[in-house]
Amino acid sequence: MVGPRIAVAVVTMGNRPAEVDALLESVAKQDLPPTRVVIVGNGCRLPEFADRLSLPGEVTTIDLDENLGCPGGRNVGLARLRAFGDVDVVVELDDDGLLVDADVLRRVRDLYVADDRLGIVGFRIADEHGETQRRHVPRVGARDPMEGGYVTGFLGGGHALSMAMLAETGDWPAEFFFAHEETDLAWRAADAGWRILYAPELLLQHPKTSPARHAIYYRVTARNRVWLVRRRLPLALIPVHLGIWTLLTLVRTRSVAGLRAWFGGFVEGVRESAGERRPMRWRTVWRLTRLGRPPVI
Repeated sequence: MVGPRIAVAVVTMGNRPAEVDALLESVAKQDLPPTRVVIVGNGCRLPEFADRLSLPGEVTTIDLDENLGCPGGRNVGLARLRAFGDVDVVVELDDDGLLVDADVLRRVRDLYVADDRLGIVGFRIADEHGETQRRHVPRVGARDPMEGGYVTGFLGGGHALSMAMLAETGDWPAEFFFAHEETDLAWRAADAGWRILYAPELLLQHPKTSPARHAIYYRVTARNRVWLVRRRLPLALIPVHLGIWTLLTLVRTRSVAGLRAWFGGFVEGVRESAGERRPMRWRTVWRLTRLGRPPVI
């Protein structure tokens, strides 16, 4: 079957060498070899992967002098792939994930062949016991992680992006550094008429974690939430969205230090520039609402 040329991109800070090796070995076992594999060292120097692990396709490593954050590091990988000019779809994977099945890239190819307006494919994330955390199901009220279909968001840990879509929407919001960058990209894709598919048959095994494990979690979550809505929502929806999320934060957060950091980040998001404002159209808001995820929650 003739289909899109697929690349795999991984961003790592160099602190998970065994996990990165295991992930790349699972890529090497795919029954559809990727055209290219790009590995970005986010503020670190990378070892030689290609010969040691017998990786398929063209392997490129990029060492960055500083940690640009997850979206910034991914943008570096995308820029290199764009310069090569021979990739149509990029599969981006967390450096501590694992492709359990050998047909993931082939299934990704088939999904894009079947839908020429497919922009983003989200994978199912499950731990080594097969459990998917509720926050990893990209649909409000959905309890069954095996229920796939078109959705309004996706998971950063494992997904595929159309390079044609990125040429229209732009890349990741690098200034976010961490948190909510997936939503920013998803809303831009939806507003441009691209579809987002949650495909639970595409499994990325990933350790069970909490986002609050990151020291900057509460601050950047609040800051980026404010930036997100300032950039992407119609003016009338901004206070509604932020009001709902402020109430939810007050109810859910048990840590006093966490709340202080959250409110500090909120103020930072209000005071500092959010970047280009390009709000989604009202018809996109309506479409997202019909898909089960209104942009105000």
